[in-house]
Amino acid sequence: MSALNLPPCLFKISKKDGKTYIFDQLRKKYVALTPEEWVRQNFTHYLLEHKGYPQGLLANEIQLNLNGTKKRCDTVLYNRDLTAKMIIEYKAPYVEITQTVFDQITRYNLVLKVDYLIVTNGIRHYCCRIDYTTHSYVFLPDIPEYGAL
Repeated sequence: MSALNLPPCLFKISKKDGKTYIFDQLRKKYVALTPEEWVRQNFTHYLLEHKGYPQGLLANEIQLNLNGTKKRCDTVLYNRDLTAKMIIEYKAPYVEITQTVFDQITRYNLVLKVDYLIVTNGIRHYCCRIDYTTHSYVFLPDIPEYGAL
C-alpha cells in the first residue's frame, strides 16, 4: 500500500484465497484491505496513538437512516453519553477531496448533528468544527487532540 501523510504503524495483515486482509482493532476482525481501508486503519491508529482518542468511543462502519436510505459513516467518535461527537470520512489516497466529499459527510451530519467533521484521503486531512448557534463552521489547522474537543 502507498505511503500516507500519517505516522507509520505496524498492522496485522493476512492473506486468504488470494485476497489481502487487515485487522481492524475497532471492529476486532480482519477486513478486506482496499486503498480506502488502508487510510481508515492508518488514521484510526493516528487518533488512538497520537491524538489520545479512546478506543471505546470510536466505531467503524456506523449505519444510519438518511431520508429512508441506509448509509454508512466510515468512523464515528462518540461522547461518553454515546451521542455522536465526530464523523470521519475516508477516501483512497488517489481520490481528490472535493466539495462532493464534503457534501457526503454533511448529509450524514443531518442525522447525527456532530460537532466535528473530518475528511481525509491519508495525504490531506480536513477538520471543521460546527457551530450550531451561529449556523457556521470553521476549518481547524490540525486534527484536535481528544482532550481539546
